[in-house]
Amino acid sequence: MKTTLGRPYPQGVTLENGGANFALYSENATAVTLELYDRYDSGSPSEQIELRERDGFVWHIHVSGIEPGNLYGFRVDGPYNPSAGHRFNRNKLLMDPYARAISGVIEWNNDIFGYNLGDADADISFNGNDDARYVPKSVVSDNGFDWKGTKNPRLPWNRTVIYETHVKGVTTLRRDIEQKWRGTYRGLASPQMIGYFRDLGISAVELMPVHHRVDSRHLADAGLVNYWGYNTIGFFAPDIRYAGTDVPGGQIREFKEMVRSLHENNIEVILDVVYNHTAEGNHLGPTLSFRGIDNAVYYRLDPREPRYYADFTGTGNSLNVRHPQTLQLIMDSLRYWILEMHVDGFRFDLASTLARELYDVERLSSFFDVIHQDPVISRVKLIAEPWDVGPGGYQVGRFPILWAEWNGKYRDAVRHYWKHDVHNLGEFATRISGSQDLYGIDGRRPNASINYVTSHDGFTLLDMVSYARKHNEANMEDSRDGTDDNISENFGVEGATDDRRINELRMRRVRSFLITLLTSQGVPMILGGDEIGRTQLGNNNAYCQDNDVSWYGWELDERRRKLLEFTRRMIHIRLRYHVLRRRKFFMGAPLPGTQVKDIIWMKPDGSEILSEEWGNGTAALAALLYGKGMEDIGYRGEEVLEDDLMLLFNPERVPVEFTIPADWSSQEVLIDSEESNQHRYPIPMDWKKLTVEAGGAAILRGRRNL
Repeated sequence: MKTTLGRPYPQGVTLENGGANFALYSENATAVTLELYDRYDSGSPSEQIELRERDGFVWHIHVSGIEPGNLYGFRVDGPYNPSAGHRFNRNKLLMDPYARAISGVIEWNNDIFGYNLGDADADISFNGNDDARYVPKSVVSDNGFDWKGTKNPRLPWNRTVIYETHVKGVTTLRRDIEQKWRGTYRGLASPQMIGYFRDLGISAVELMPVHHRVDSRHLADAGLVNYWGYNTIGFFAPDIRYAGTDVPGGQIREFKEMVRSLHENNIEVILDVVYNHTAEGNHLGPTLSFRGIDNAVYYRLDPREPRYYADFTGTGNSLNVRHPQTLQLIMDSLRYWILEMHVDGFRFDLASTLARELYDVERLSSFFDVIHQDPVISRVKLIAEPWDVGPGGYQVGRFPILWAEWNGKYRDAVRHYWKHDVHNLGEFATRISGSQDLYGIDGRRPNASINYVTSHDGFTLLDMVSYARKHNEANMEDSRDGTDDNISENFGVEGATDDRRINELRMRRVRSFLITLLTSQGVPMILGGDEIGRTQLGNNNAYCQDNDVSWYGWELDERRRKLLEFTRRMIHIRLRYHVLRRRKFFMGAPLPGTQVKDIIWMKPDGSEILSEEWGNGTAALAALLYGKGMEDIGYRGEEVLEDDLMLLFNPERVPVEFTIPADWSSQEVLIDSEESNQHRYPIPMDWKKLTVEAGGAAILRGRRNL
């Protein structure tokens, strides 16, 4: 093969001029070798090429004759001095951080470690054995794809209903999908699933990590996997595990086909991304990519002992976003997924880690500065998980303009309220009305709050109201893992002994949670499967369970079919009544030129709650929402309904009678949490009182006579 100097940018591999340009950043390397492999990866390279040119610490070369589907890897030489933070070892074949696809999964072997396992002070020793046969190769790929003119939906935040799901788990047990496509990108975008999503009413799928991952050795030894995917090694590469074909690089095409199909049906794609750490772990982890390319550049090292890593993630390492190269890597990755893969937004795992400049979390860190001014990244949906495990890492409400946040305070307040915590009544009201205390002081709006009750990380909704403690035995950690959130003990099921009664109480609680979530101001996120009563058998940390514990069961009995229909109806109520998805916060005071308040908080007797009365009486609560005269928030010709709505919540252990305001007319029950009322909506009302059962909720529609 003919080689020429090439160029330092873009990094990674670029097909051009009858071959490909290879570029790799390393500040501290003394030599870089490119190894080429045939498509079938025999374990031995077909050619080894030294990269002799370096500009701005980027090593580069152009090689003729390279085609899509060719495999490659790098070997990087330099000082092996762990005490100074350097772990170069040219005997280890390394994956390209910019690889668009990765050929397979690693085969765990002692030789993929840069040191000799079992030695005293093991990581200081040096392992000189070659590991090429055990590590997957990077795949040369092109960007060609026919999008058929499909555009991103670009749905406004107030029209967004997020469905958090897992590419594999959502379709693995769908018998109506062809076997080879179950659990794949194509399965997720099959006509069956798209029809399901459209009927349900969700507008965006938030996919748990699809960047190529590594299954940790301790899990592999136990017969488990990193099912959730929060163990990334390739920030540009869609995981090959979710591809239905074995063509090198075929996962890229399948991912794009998935996005195109979802976009054709007006459904957005949001990726859960993990830029805070990598799968290489702590100082005792394997050498797979970043560690061997330039450990001191890519990772946050302990400044006192650079042999060790600063760990704000609980995974062993943290990416060094303070370094310009690492920051550029993340930005290049984000732009790639937007421009080439056409995704609509990102949810950033443990986002506080990315905001740490020196030690503390900095709201105006370089990470946010770069995103804010970037003309591509700043225009998509950006969602932060606003915490990490380091000191001061809990940053709910403190992310800057453009960002929405997983609102952990919303989750906690709603859960505590439905556990009959009368003392958090005021916080509950604040959270369901948009969390103005968190997002209203810096120019953000209610849509900055991503509201959720359950997520992948914890109990499912049905399990939350069914189990008094976690059951994580299958994780083989003696149930020490996962949170100790014994949440169901006060949900009213403990006093019942009749199975039918217990199930009725549980399902009422589930429906009450869904009513709460989908009537709250902000952006609702539903945990996939909650709408069909999915259970993980009490496991609240199923990160390693790639089996029936995590997969969605689609054989629905009558109870689960009713819950699905209830959820569908509740989502469509939210989308139809615009007062449930305002763009601005409630004022809680008379509207200009009137005596009418846009929201009134009421006690069950129909009187308004006075400031000194919050938390001093019953936990039962009503909210009267004034719908007329709202700003135009219709979307593409949607009908704007200006009805007033009354929300009724009763977390008490006994039924509560609510008095309907005297100035209301045209009353009907749009939906409630009662089993006996399912399929009977709307229910006309000609009375002035309505009883809500223990643990129940309801929505009334009417018009105030003003």
